[in-house]
Amino acid sequence: MDVVLASSKKGYYFWLGLGVILLGLGLAAGLDAMRIGYANAYGITRHIPWGLLISGYIFFVVTSTGLCIVSSIGDVFGFKNFIPIAKRAVFLSIVSILSGFMVIFFELDHPFRMLIYNIITPNLESNIWWMGTLYGIYLIFMVIEFIFLSIGKPRMAALAGLAGLIVGISAHSNLGAVFGTLSSRPFWYGPYIPIYFIASALMSGCAAIIFFTWFALKIRNESVDEEMKQSIESVSKLSVLAISIMLFFYSWEIITGITGGESHKVAVLSMLSGPYAFQFWFFIVLTGMVLPLILFIYTKGKNINISFLASTMMLIGIFFMRYDLVLIGQIVPLYHDLGVMGLHKYQPSIFEIAIFIGGLGLLLVGFVLGEIIFKGHRSEVH
Repeated sequence: MDVVLASSKKGYYFWLGLGVILLGLGLAAGLDAMRIGYANAYGITRHIPWGLLISGYIFFVVTSTGLCIVSSIGDVFGFKNFIPIAKRAVFLSIVSILSGFMVIFFELDHPFRMLIYNIITPNLESNIWWMGTLYGIYLIFMVIEFIFLSIGKPRMAALAGLAGLIVGISAHSNLGAVFGTLSSRPFWYGPYIPIYFIASALMSGCAAIIFFTWFALKIRNESVDEEMKQSIESVSKLSVLAISIMLFFYSWEIITGITGGESHKVAVLSMLSGPYAFQFWFFIVLTGMVLPLILFIYTKGKNINISFLASTMMLIGIFFMRYDLVLIGQIVPLYHDLGVMGLHKYQPSIFEIAIFIGGLGLLLVGFVLGEIIFKGHRSEVH
């Protein structure tokens, strides 16, 4: 193992350095945005108050929950093929949610005040309060699970993992409810959104663990062993199920949208044939779901390089899923049914883009440091 680490030092340093640069860029942009005021720094408006930072936050926290779900299949529920990737998945779920917290930190006008009043004046009727609180508890359980995995106490890790899974899914459903309970936004409104978020989390988790496992093998100059090969094969098969579920959800979103109310129909048509059509058909449908599905089915998950390619395309598509979900829900004027025509427009500013890139930098730094400190997250089957 020392030989492997020595031979891959340059790779570690390169990716760690790149991550630090991206993280520094994001922090600098966020702090400068706080200085000049978010209204001047960001592309958001009174008509579209949620932009790239909300989309980025969702991208990271949904990925974190998905990694927790994937890891729990092995560590909590005992499926042996998932155990080799469980420890890395738990660690990445921690880093991913921290990346999400960083992005949302610079979206809030008073982040420190939020932390204080979240504790001393809780609003139990607020989905946003429950989401933030549960994600905080979820993070604690995931850290505890990772500690127990690291010191070789699988039973305690399984208990902490189960608690983290329950709290994480609860937090995630509350995140969906933040959108699904807004009756003034027909594109979001409805009971399916929390379920959609959980289903899409599974897709995100599968894509992320395949992507980072392949990445880890490359920077460590290691070939995939038989156990890891079987694990990736199993995750690839689970990806087929996750993508199929998402295709099902999108099909019914389109059907209900074009047969529903006028505001909902306008939003859905903007996705199918309007300003968001290219993003939807090329990035979400083709790149994010159809091509990965074909690759996974064709190779049956037995080719890790093809699985990596498919997972990369999935992550690209998943980002646009988050971005389009947030934006399309806001572009139709609230008073459209009363005759207010046209669609609101949004363009992310350089500050927002830099902060999101900084979140990716934090994820990259955390991933590389995890590979170095925890020696590739080796886990024994137990």
